[in-house]
Amino acid sequence: MNYRHSRHAGNIADVFKHYVLTLALADLHRKDTPFCAIDTHAGAGRYRLDKGGEFEHGIGRLWPRRAAWPDLAGYLDAVAACNPPGALKYYPGSPLIIRKFLRPRDRALFFELNPEECARLERELARAPRAAIQEVNGWNALRGALPPRENRGLVLIDPPYEQPDDFEALAGALAAGARQWRNGIYLAWYPVKQRRPIERLHTAVRALGLEAAAVEFLTLPADVEQRLNGSGYVLINPPWKLLDTLRVTLPPLAEFLAGPAGRPAVRVLDLRGP
Repeated sequence: MNYRHSRHAGNIADVFKHYVLTLALADLHRKDTPFCAIDTHAGAGRYRLDKGGEFEHGIGRLWPRRAAWPDLAGYLDAVAACNPPGALKYYPGSPLIIRKFLRPRDRALFFELNPEECARLERELARAPRAAIQEVNGWNALRGALPPRENRGLVLIDPPYEQPDDFEALAGALAAGARQWRNGIYLAWYPVKQRRPIERLHTAVRALGLEAAAVEFLTLPADVEQRLNGSGYVLINPPWKLLDTLRVTLPPLAEFLAGPAGRPAVRVLDLRGP
């Protein structure tokens, strides 16, 4: 397995992905009841941002103007928390973002197959007693983790999409999750390139018969399948008002990050089953 989150840390897809994640985590704070957050493909936790990286078009473009984006405050606070005051030298992966939202009775499970990434994550979270890290295949480990004893929380599924069957594996994981933990919140990220595997995924989610939607965040025209035109989330049991919030906040963010050469678009698709 040769995938490294660091190649893409802080890019446009990460801004979208982690902004939505922070909204879902913040919503779990509406109740005092403890929750469990599960991250199936966790990565190393923190990434150095080097000049010339993809982050320059993502968080690097947003950071100098962060005061103009109050709706993104939770996300931007999570980025600030892993950096020196006022600086942007590092980018937090999803484990550090999740850790920031854990309260004393909440907990998190992080699965990571790559030994080097897992070791780095263990160092990052060495002082986080409510976070458990396992060097395992996230697809397999998820089935053994559901339902969590809290019976409340979310699952983030963010695979590398290096294998030809990753979309199929995602559909299978969501179906199994729906059987084991039907009231869980599932956030499943995917790249927007070829439409056929995305459409198959959407069809599989509709068949689950749950509250579900897809949100796609595009900064390039979606008619060229050989490149990354944007990314999307399948959201199962999305938090109350999350979709309404995204309909308002994502279009101006897409326009800003796309720049003058881009073609921004935001799609919200209903995936509720019969």
